[in-house]
Amino acid sequence: MRPCLVPFYLVLLFASFNSFSQQVNSRMVEDGGTGKYRAVMMTEAALPTHTIFRPKNMSLFGKKDKMPIIAWGNGGCFNSPWEHVNFLNEVASHGFLVIAIGTMPKDSSDKVRDPSKASLLVDAVDWAIAQNKDKKSPYYRKLDITKIAVSGMSCGGLQTLEVAGDPRISTIGVFNSGIFNQPIEGMPVLPRITKEQLKKIHTPTLYLLGGPSDIAYNNGMDDFKQINHVPVLVGNLNVGHGGTYAQPHGGDFSRVATAWYKWQLKGDQEAGKLFTGNPPGLSQLPGWTVEKKNMR
Repeated sequence: MRPCLVPFYLVLLFASFNSFSQQVNSRMVEDGGTGKYRAVMMTEAALPTHTIFRPKNMSLFGKKDKMPIIAWGNGGCFNSPWEHVNFLNEVASHGFLVIAIGTMPKDSSDKVRDPSKASLLVDAVDWAIAQNKDKKSPYYRKLDITKIAVSGMSCGGLQTLEVAGDPRISTIGVFNSGIFNQPIEGMPVLPRITKEQLKKIHTPTLYLLGGPSDIAYNNGMDDFKQINHVPVLVGNLNVGHGGTYAQPHGGDFSRVATAWYKWQLKGDQEAGKLFTGNPPGLSQLPGWTVEKKNMR
């Protein structure tokens, strides 16, 4: 009987190793978010170039309740969402699959700064659509591939605008960002796009800016002035370029962005009241100023 003990212990060791691997490849941010679905941050072996934020309990999704898809570009074109984990996890806790460019940060001090490209936003969308069709995937038939947002902060906002013409996109979010009137020399990581790119936007568009102290304020407000062919809203909160992403649950920027995603991607009219009406609900919240066009 003794020889049989060796394989048995090997099985236990292998199982323990697999359990440990799963643990180090996923982590709960804060308390999992304030939404209906407790969320986790994780990596997926099939998409090692990105970080996933999603509801932990995937069994809650299927025919009647599917997750819309949000692709995210980071500030600084960083190849990790370390600046935005509170924000992104909070959004995911409201029933969204959020796919951020870059590797998952190990902790708050893990500041990966390698540059990324806008094409990774398209890769995120491609991957999610493929996963929804794959019978072996945990996302099989759990995603709403007709409801896709692309969003990003600062350089990630420029990356968003670079791919905004993709016909699969349902809405975009441009946060603390805007296209430069003149290309900035000496910053090769920035997408080389001009104001002409704004004409390729074909979906409702949300700009969130940090007020006049935000270095992207003038660029973002100029974008808003030039966008006249789609519904567009710009909200300003005087917090500067850093926004509120690192605040608990992503702060005000998270609350506003989540309401926009609920309205645009889930048809939540109650959430939409933050943006509809004259004045819109957002303008009645402390500190916010709002302008909009082509929206009731």
